[in-house]
Amino acid sequence: MCLYTHSCLYRAKYPEIKTLMGPDHQLKWIVLGMVFAQLVACHLVRELPWKWVLFWAYAFGGCVNHSLTLAIHDISHNVAFGNRQAKWNRWFAVLANLPIGMPYSASFKKYHIDHHRYLGGDTLDVDIPTDFEGWFFCTPFRKFLWLVLQPLFYTLRPLYVNPKPISRMEVCNAAVQFSADFALYYTWGLKPIVYLLSGSVFCLGFHPISGHFIAEHYMFSRGYETYSYYGPLNFLTFNVGYHTEHHDFPSIPGSKLPMVTQMASEFYDRLPQHQSWTHVLWDFIFEEELGPYSRIKRKCLLVNKS
Repeated sequence: MCLYTHSCLYRAKYPEIKTLMGPDHQLKWIVLGMVFAQLVACHLVRELPWKWVLFWAYAFGGCVNHSLTLAIHDISHNVAFGNRQAKWNRWFAVLANLPIGMPYSASFKKYHIDHHRYLGGDTLDVDIPTDFEGWFFCTPFRKFLWLVLQPLFYTLRPLYVNPKPISRMEVCNAAVQFSADFALYYTWGLKPIVYLLSGSVFCLGFHPISGHFIAEHYMFSRGYETYSYYGPLNFLTFNVGYHTEHHDFPSIPGSKLPMVTQMASEFYDRLPQHQSWTHVLWDFIFEEELGPYSRIKRKCLLVNKS
């Protein structure tokens, strides 16, 4: 079994960290506000020229949708309603999924558990690029193309690396999502649908916010596989930049992760960290030693869930 945690050590020295675990009661209201904002945006773009639909998809809508994917990431750890209301968290994630345009939340939950349990695990952690990705996307232009196509790889890679049976929640997620898409199309036409879908593709691909995909686990310093970023983009991404802290304490909501850093500063301050996600993307493209192969991969034993 692969473990990546210092939480026992930190809890022993700072037992007050345990008080940070539990639901974030503000999260649900923030997510509802973002979903409503995208509904208003869909109403506003319905009569815009196509070039402006795509512009606002990249400049605004995609940023909101990317932020919602990270809200779904937080919700997958049951921090919206707590562990005792797991089903409420699952269905609330389906609601947060609506502006993204494609069903995502239920499948993400299924695979994200393995990412934490088997970080870097060969065939278990589908966040690890395939051998083909590492072999082919090895030049600056190809690495740029790989970044643009990240939404495609994140969608298809699990089906190739670690296929799992389709769950009932995934079926419900798809039914709700496609019903909402059809209702939006029937009410306001095609442009709001294109606005939502293109924004998701744009901002989950080559976009400054997407630098976190590379910053989190690609090995910029030899021997370190997880990195934090403490810059202003955390405000838009539910503090996903506090990624070392998140892996140490996945049950602590993103809104409270800065408090972990403050409590245990002598542990986190000495670790390598990123100053800019944009700079991360630049280095990834142009530094020869960086690429999809720049991940720690390990063999892991399956955890017995019985």
